[in-house]
Amino acid sequence: MTAPAALAELEEQVRRDLRLIAYPEIEWVPERRDAAGARVLEVLIVGAGQGGLAISFALQRERVTRVLAIDAAAPGGEGPWPRYARMRTLRSWKTVTGPDLDIPSLTYQAWHEAQRGAADFAGLGKIAKEDWHAYLGWFRRVLGLKVEHATRLTRIEPGAGALRAHVERSGRAGTILARRIVLAHGIEASGRWWMPEFLERLPPQLRAHAGDDIDFSRLRGKRVAVLGAGASAFDNAAAALEAGAAQVMLCCRRERLQRVQPYKYLSFNGFFRHFRELDDPARWRFMNYLLTMREALPSESWERCTRHRNFELSEGTPWTGARAEGDAVVIDTPKRALRADFVIAGTGLEMDLACRPELAGIAPLAATWADRYAPPAGEENPRLGRYPYLGPDFELVEKTPGAAPWLRNIRVFTFGTTMSFGPAGSSINAMKFAVPRLVAGLTRDFFLEDADAFHAGLVAYDTPEF
Repeated sequence: MTAPAALAELEEQVRRDLRLIAYPEIEWVPERRDAAGARVLEVLIVGAGQGGLAISFALQRERVTRVLAIDAAAPGGEGPWPRYARMRTLRSWKTVTGPDLDIPSLTYQAWHEAQRGAADFAGLGKIAKEDWHAYLGWFRRVLGLKVEHATRLTRIEPGAGALRAHVERSGRAGTILARRIVLAHGIEASGRWWMPEFLERLPPQLRAHAGDDIDFSRLRGKRVAVLGAGASAFDNAAAALEAGAAQVMLCCRRERLQRVQPYKYLSFNGFFRHFRELDDPARWRFMNYLLTMREALPSESWERCTRHRNFELSEGTPWTGARAEGDAVVIDTPKRALRADFVIAGTGLEMDLACRPELAGIAPLAATWADRYAPPAGEENPRLGRYPYLGPDFELVEKTPGAAPWLRNIRVFTFGTTMSFGPAGSSINAMKFAVPRLVAGLTRDFFLEDADAFHAGLVAYDTPEF
C-alpha cells in the first residue's frame, strides 16, 4: 500500500474509532450571548501548539463545541518546533503518547507507521522534531479543530457573564468573549526568557537568548560563547558548530555537568496523576529538589557538540560580567577573560506573570507560591516563590480573597503549572493525565453554573417514548 493510501486508511480508522466511543453525543452546554447579542464561546484557548490542540480535542470529546484556539503564528508556525527548539529529536522516548488521549489510531506511532511502515518505526531511536511538528498538523486537520492564526492575545478583563479577551488580528484590534480562557501559549508564557543583566546590556547584534530567533548562518567563521549547562545551551552550541562557527566555547558555573535525569525516576502514573494531591510542603520539597538539581542534557546533545574539534566545554566557569569592545564581547570569569564575536545565553526562564504584557492587568491580582506558602529554614527559594499558585483545576487564585473572583475562569497550561502540578503544562509525557483533569474542571463549571437551566429543561421534557 502506498503511503497516501495508508494514511487515508488511518484517517478513516480515526473517524471510526471516534464514532465507536462517541456516546453520549448531545451538545449539552447552553449557548450564551451578551447583552448586545454577541456570541460567547465556552472556551478560548490561547495557543495552538501541542497543549492547546490536546485541550481542544478533549473538549470536543466532551461535546463542548463553542471552542476556539488562537495562535500568534501563521499556519505551520505553532509551538517551539519551527523556532527555538534546536534539538534534532524530542527528549521523550518514541512511544510517548499525549495529544491522542489514548486513542490508538491518533498516536504518533500510528501516523508514522502509516507513512513509513512498522519496520521503520521499530528502527527509530527518537522522534525527529520536524516529524512531531508535522504529526501535530495532521492531528489538527484530521480532527477538524478550530484554530485562528495570526491572532495575538493582548489583554484579558472581566465582563458581565464572560471574560473579554482583547486580541490583535494581523494588526487590527478585536475582542473575543468566552466563559473560560485557557493559557497554553508557550513554555515561557508565564514569564520571560532570562539572561544576566550584563548580557542584556550588550548590543543586540552581539548576543541572544536560546529562546530567541537566531540566524546561525551569520555565525559562520565567528567565535561563539554559550552560557548554560542544560540541553538548550548544548543544542544552540551545536547549531552554531553546524553552521560553521570557527570556535564554540560553552561555559557553566557547575564544577561538573549534571548527568542524572531526575524526571526519569518520576515518570510513572502516580506522580503524573496525583502530584497535585500532595500538600504544599510536600510539593515544595519535591520541586525545590527538582528545579534546583535541573535536568541533565540527553546524550544526543552531548555527542552532537563533542564530535566537533572546535568545541570547548569549560566547567566551573561562571560569567561575572561582559562588555562590548568594538565588534567583540569580552567576558569576565574567575579563571580568565574570554573573547567572543557572539554570545548565547542558555539560561532558562524567569517566572513572573508581570513580565507578560497580555497578563499585566492580571499579575497584581493573582496569588503566587510566595503568597501562599512559607518554606521552613533551609528550603527557601525565591525563584520558586514566583510561580503562580494554581487551584485544583489549573485556575488562577486570587491574591486577596474576594478581590478578583473572575480569575478562577482563567486556566494555566504552561511551564507556570510546574510548582502546583509538576511538569503538566510543558510535558508531552504528562499530557495524557493533565489534559483530562483540566477539561473535567471546565465541564464541571459549565454543568454547575447551568444546573438550574438543566433542571428546568428536565421538568419541561415531555417527549413520549411511544
